[in-house]
Amino acid sequence: MEIAANPPLTGARPANDRAELSALARLAGPLVGANLLQMAVSAVDVIFVARLGTVDLAAATLGVFMFNLSMYALIGLTSAAAPLIAAELGRRKHAVREVRRSVRMALWVGAAGALPVLLILAHGETLLLLAGQDPEVSRRAGRFLDIILIAIIPGTAAGIMRTAAAALGRPGWAFVVTGLALAVSILTNWMLVFGNLGAPALGLEGSALASVISLTAMALAYAAIFRFDQRLRRYRLFGRWWVTEWSRFREIIRLGVPIMLTWIFEGALFGGAAVLMGLIGVNEVAAHAVALNIAAIAFQVPFGIAQAATIRVGMAYGARDRDWIARAGRVALILGIGFMGLTAAAIWATPRLFVSAYVDVDAPQNAVVVGLAVQYLALAAMFQLVDGAQAVAAGVLRGLQDTRVPMLIALFGYWVIGFGTSILLGFQAGWAGVGIWTGLAVGLLAVSILLMWRWYARERLGLLPRTA
Repeated sequence: MEIAANPPLTGARPANDRAELSALARLAGPLVGANLLQMAVSAVDVIFVARLGTVDLAAATLGVFMFNLSMYALIGLTSAAAPLIAAELGRRKHAVREVRRSVRMALWVGAAGALPVLLILAHGETLLLLAGQDPEVSRRAGRFLDIILIAIIPGTAAGIMRTAAAALGRPGWAFVVTGLALAVSILTNWMLVFGNLGAPALGLEGSALASVISLTAMALAYAAIFRFDQRLRRYRLFGRWWVTEWSRFREIIRLGVPIMLTWIFEGALFGGAAVLMGLIGVNEVAAHAVALNIAAIAFQVPFGIAQAATIRVGMAYGARDRDWIARAGRVALILGIGFMGLTAAAIWATPRLFVSAYVDVDAPQNAVVVGLAVQYLALAAMFQLVDGAQAVAAGVLRGLQDTRVPMLIALFGYWVIGFGTSILLGFQAGWAGVGIWTGLAVGLLAVSILLMWRWYARERLGLLPRTA
C-alpha cells in the first residue's frame, strides 16, 4: 500500500503572509545557494585552463559555453516536472504514484532530448569553423567537447533529481550536492590538467574529463540520497523505471519546451549583446563581461526564488485554492523584487567596489575598461528591479502551468524590443555600449510588465483552477 507523503515544506495552506514567507524562504534559500555554487562549478574549467595558454583558454571558453547552453536547455525542458510534482502534492491524492510518474517521465524526456544534443556537440569543431572561429581554437574546442559531452546525460539526470528533491521538501540537498560537485571539480581539474597526485597531465582534455567526473558524482549523489533519505525513499522514484506513461511524457514536453525556449531566448539576448559589443571594441567587450558577471551573480537570488515560487504556487494550484495562489505569488514577487532593490542600491552606490573584484581599478592601463564598466553597472542597477520581477513572475506563472504565452512574451520582449533597441541606440543613435545596455534594460522592462500583467489578470485569462 502506498501512503502519500506530506513533507513540511509541502504542507497545507499557510495561515497568513508571514507563514507563506517562511515556507518560501526555507525552500528558496538552499536553491539560491546551489545556484551560486553552480556558477562557481561552471567557472572552474576556464580558471584552470587559463594557465595553459591563450589557445586552450579560448577553446575552453567556447567549449564550456556550448556545453552549458545545451545543459541549460535540457534542464529547462525537464524542469516542467516541478509544477507537476507540486500540483500533485497540493492535491494530496495518490501523491506517491503520481510523483514517481512525473520524475520517471522527466528522466525519459531528458534522455530523449540528450540524443540530438550529443549529436550537435559531437560536431562542435565543424560548427565553430562555420561560425568563423580560429581553426586551431576550433580543433581544440572540438576535442574538449568530444569528452565533456559524455556528461550531458548524468548532468541532466542530476538536474531532474535536484528539482524533485526541492519539490518534495528537501531543497537543502541541492546545496550540499552542488558543493560536493564544486569540490570534486576543483580536485579533479588540479589533478588531471596539471598531473598532480600521480595523475597524467592531460591539459585541456583533463579539464573536460574533470567535468564528466564532477557531474557524474552529482548524479550518483542524488541517486544515493533518494535511496537512503528517510523522507524521499518512500516515493521509490526509481521503481519500475522502464514503465512508460505517455500522457505524462507529453505533458512534460508541452510545459517544458516553452520553458527551455524562454531560457534560451534570455541567455541568447546577453550573448547577442556581447557580439554587438565586439563590433565596437575590445575594451567594450571586457567591460561588458565584468558588468554582466556582476549582474548574473545578483540574478541567482531571484532565480532561486522563482524556482521556489513555482513549487509554492504549483501546490496551491493543485489544491485549487485561489487565495493560496494569490498569497504565494504575492509573497514571492515582493521578496524577489525587494532583494533586487537592495542589490540595485548597492551597485548604484559603489560600482567601483564591485568592479575591483575583477580588475585593478587603480591601474592606469585599466582606466578605460573600469570607466565603461561603471557606466554599464549604472544601467544594470536600474534593471535589477525589472530583472527580478520578470524572473519571479515567470516562476509563479509556471506554477499555474502557464508556459507558452510567457515564452512568446520573452521572444517579443527580449528580441524585438530589447535587441532592437540595443541596435538602434548603440549604432544608429551613437550611444555605443551604453545604448546596448539601455536596450537590455528596455527589453527586461517590457517582459516584466507583460508577465506581471498576465499574473494579475490570471482569473480573467482563465489560468486558475476551479475552486475546490
